[in-house]
Amino acid sequence: MEAKEYLINKKEELKGIKVVPRDLKVRFTKNFIASIIGPRRAGKTFFLYDLIKERKLKESEFCFVNFEEPVEIKDPLKLPFLHQEIYGKEPKFLFFDEIQELRNWEKVIYSLYEKKRYFISITGSSSKLLSKEIVTQLRGRTISYFIYPFSFSEILRVKEVKTEEILSAYKISKIKNLLMNCLNKGCFPDIVLENILPSIFFRDYFTLIIFKDMMERYGIRKRYLLEFFLKSLISSFSKGFSINKIFNTLKSQNVKSSKTTLYNFQKIVEDVGFAFLLKKYEKSLRKIEMSIPKVYIVDNGIASFLEGKVEMGKLMENFVFLELVKRGFEPNREIFYWKDYQQREVDFVLKKGSKAKQLVQVTYASERDEIGNREIKSLLKAGELLKCKNLICITWDYEEEKVTGKRKIRFIPLWKWAIQ
Repeated sequence: MEAKEYLINKKEELKGIKVVPRDLKVRFTKNFIASIIGPRRAGKTFFLYDLIKERKLKESEFCFVNFEEPVEIKDPLKLPFLHQEIYGKEPKFLFFDEIQELRNWEKVIYSLYEKKRYFISITGSSSKLLSKEIVTQLRGRTISYFIYPFSFSEILRVKEVKTEEILSAYKISKIKNLLMNCLNKGCFPDIVLENILPSIFFRDYFTLIIFKDMMERYGIRKRYLLEFFLKSLISSFSKGFSINKIFNTLKSQNVKSSKTTLYNFQKIVEDVGFAFLLKKYEKSLRKIEMSIPKVYIVDNGIASFLEGKVEMGKLMENFVFLELVKRGFEPNREIFYWKDYQQREVDFVLKKGSKAKQLVQVTYASERDEIGNREIKSLLKAGELLKCKNLICITWDYEEEKVTGKRKIRFIPLWKWAIQ
């Protein structure tokens, strides 16, 4: 398709596309390129559509190109002038999707950026170019905006559930039902919008991650070793993850590997946006880096698909972690876990500056007597040592405020925490 025809047709196509407004906000500036990055199938393309519709941009104000689509663009630098021929003026906004398909894309984007005449937004994600590599290539000239599978507030918006100050029993039950779906099926847009069966979606997703993003991108030849690593990682989600333990397991099965290879796999799963490895809260940076990480998967549905029946407590903890990330907390900078020499543990430490802002414990409990004393004592001890008085325990259905000594613990149901 010729470039002019494509630009016109794309505008017509966008008119008929229904988008879900996302929580993420982009601050447009001509001084920086907005890089929309995130894991596969999180909705980066539709987020660009959302930006256009949210700002109510006129056809003459923006140029949108998805470079993965069949369009013949001989000179991308002339796109603004082609737009001018059609609409009588240059566009204010340039939206470039799947930028990795454009040859020498960095030079093209630099040239357009240096003119300081356009608000530029780009996305890219494939085995050819990982989202994080966009930031590396445009270092110093871009602001990154991370898009993840839907947050719970976005899901409520999709399902048209409003959370008033006073909620009826019917609405609370509806919220809980949606929450249970999130915990078990995950929050990917295609799943929430019921565009595809979860079993088909996650089968294809897992295949793409293994063969395209990992094996093809990094030249990994030992498929069995990679699959074993990923399944070990997933079975450990919401728990500590030890490379030494995996290495010893492989060794006992007479499978040749090295710790270097396994550590490389660990870095790769983070780079492709498949999992987060959360470090332990320590005062020393060296101790933080040396700590055994806890694993959190980018979406609960992945764990449910591969593991089958999963403990509700693990699903809740993974969900809470992901919600914190979607709310803007950065892992290993603003979120950590806490553990002392007596193995007392708190799921999440939220930092502000150099101080602990809030301590969060997650437990699948509906009554007070279902909450283990160890979990409460760990929360209180961490509060004492970290000098933090903001302690919460997220439960399934138990709510209360309890004062113990100088500290108060707020017990809050997951559904209520999720809609805050």
